Amino acid sequence: MAGSHPVPVTDGTFQAEVEQYSGLAVVDFWAEWCGPCRIIAPVLEQLAAEYGDRGLKVAKLDVDTNQQTAMRYNVRSIPTLLFFRGGRPVDTVVGAVPKAHLVGKITQLL
Repeated sequence: MAGSHPVPVTDGTFQAEVEQYSGLAVVDFWAEWCGPCRIIAPVLEQLAAEYGDRGLKVAKLDVDTNQQTAMRYNVRSIPTLLFFRGGRPVDTVVGAVPKAHLVGKITQLL
């Protein structure tokens, strides 16, 4: 079951937390120094709380300390949100977008 808070993931835990998760997961590729990442973080907290009971898992991967996974998924700008369903990437959002945009994606993919 998904949680009500974003889960930190690393290169070492990404497979177990995201690629082996059968439901919908959104991974926030972010960095501490990134202003837009800080803007979108509270929105992701809200989405984790609001949709966690419906199976949405929100994960956060720091690209500075986990470059292998970021390179593997061709993340070139941050924040990048990758949506996974059944362990496979199904959609991408780049940049700090309004909550309504993310709600629309989640509703479409759940």
